[in-house]
Amino acid sequence: MTVITANSPLARVIKGPAGPAFDLSPRVRAIVAVAGTVMTLATVIAIFRGLTGLAPESVATRYLAVIIHVATVLPAIPLGGYLLLAPKGTALHKLLGRIWVALMVTTALSAIFIKTSGNFSFIHIFVPMTLIASYKLVATARRGDMKGHKKEILSLYLGALMIPGIFAFALPGRLMNVWLLG
Repeated sequence: MTVITANSPLARVIKGPAGPAFDLSPRVRAIVAVAGTVMTLATVIAIFRGLTGLAPESVATRYLAVIIHVATVLPAIPLGGYLLLAPKGTALHKLLGRIWVALMVTTALSAIFIKTSGNFSFIHIFVPMTLIASYKLVATARRGDMKGHKKEILSLYLGALMIPGIFAFALPGRLMNVWLLG
């Protein structure tokens, strides 16, 4: 049986770095760490299976919007998790935060051009949610409203990235479902 010691890497992820700028609770940190890790692994495995021919071919890969969507969401998953778990306020945090917001906005905009049977589906509700939350995320950071910034980043990461990701893997016929489970 493995024991988590105070100095183990897992304990440091759950407890978080020392400092006043970091205020996610251990429970929220654990949720972010587990969700981000599981979603990243599932996505990497699905893409590997799809690109190596181990999964059934999908017509979705013929569309540029789908390729852009997958190419931008893949790095957004672990990067968003890292930003939530790493120390805040550093130059690196700010740079990676800008990159992450650009990835999220590109992912959302590309989703507009992905349509099932020529129509929007219920999952497209996440497009305006992502765009609005991305704006609020940047606005709160620029105002120095770290409480609001924390709320927006958590809602954007868990609500606009993890929830649609779960749908992408759970709904039959979607690219990630076909590549991971097909």
